[in-house]
Amino acid sequence: MDPTSLPNDLPIPIDDGACDHLPGVEMPAIELASTMGSPRVLDQVSSRWLVLYVYPRTGGPDIDLPDDWDLIPGARGCTPQSCAFRDHHSELRELDATVWGVSTQPMAEQVEFTERMHIPFPLLNDSALQLTQPPLQLPTFTAAGTTLYKRVTLIAEHGKIAKVFYPVFPPDRNAADVIEYLTSLV
Repeated sequence: MDPTSLPNDLPIPIDDGACDHLPGVEMPAIELASTMGSPRVLDQVSSRWLVLYVYPRTGGPDIDLPDDWDLIPGARGCTPQSCAFRDHHSELRELDATVWGVSTQPMAEQVEFTERMHIPFPLLNDSALQLTQPPLQLPTFTAAGTTLYKRVTLIAEHGKIAKVFYPVFPPDRNAADVIEYLTSLV
């Protein structure tokens, strides 16, 4: 199975309303460990936009994904999503956007992934599930006994959530959708 491509028959996630409360919410002062060394704080971004894409987990050469991973709506596609943000990173920077990815995946796996896939922005670790607490209360699911985030992308302007992509499908299109949204505001 190639983690960089998506099967044609993936189940499409439905909008269960779990992110309806997010537009207009201020990003909290949550500090998360980063693959780039120093932690990042969600409400401390110097650019106009913060693009915070939250995903379940990436695959890797020594990482077994849970059984039936492809059958869970919205689970598959973390690697193509991250690679799309990597490939569009310079365009996003030109739009004055900072990009961070977040998952509950162990930091060592996130670091390995960023090195192997040449991710130019930090991936943040939220194994403590801080983003499930108010005010964000991001949705999760459980696979193989592990709590993982559902895929959602938050666009915050000067610290306030202006746009929510949820559910995100297909995940490899998310970066282009974000660029289209930000470009429409210029």
